[in-house]
Amino acid sequence: MAELATIARPYAEALDRSVKGEQALALIPQLQALAAVASHPHMQQLADNPKVTAKQVLDVITGVVKTPLDAKVSNLLTTVVENGRLSALPEVAAQFNALVKSRSGTSDATIESAFPIDATQLPQVLAALEKRFDRKLSASVVVDSGLIGGIRVTVGDEVLDTSVRARLEKMRLALMA
Repeated sequence: MAELATIARPYAEALDRSVKGEQALALIPQLQALAAVASHPHMQQLADNPKVTAKQVLDVITGVVKTPLDAKVSNLLTTVVENGRLSALPEVAAQFNALVKSRSGTSDATIESAFPIDATQLPQVLAALEKRFDRKLSASVVVDSGLIGGIRVTVGDEVLDTSVRARLEKMRLALMA
């Protein structure tokens, strides 16, 4: 949703400007915990209720999140709730994560594989992908048997699809042309 991304960007950038280095990395888990709570439908319903004050919403969120919050994250949460933008908090967390990772030269990658990739193969695959994408990658592996064979890698908006399913689809399109 482009509108949500537009709403979230200033919050993520403001938080990013206010923190430096290792402190930024420490805030990511806190933001992810808040995002998980904020994305729950019951929390959205509570925040949208005109009879519930911002203070009450903040109390519920901080009561649910067991992680102690940094002052900057707490200020961000207060600002988001008071401005009625709780629904944007998951996107704020995602954009902040992307900003921190891009500054450190690291990107998140999702590797979809037809078969499980064992611990001895993963460093080799990751090294080849880092060379291909020309940056350090933080990878998560997902098994998707529908790929038939090969892997599909998503890094931001870039996709590298070497799966058998993709090759079969290309062949099908070539034969139909």
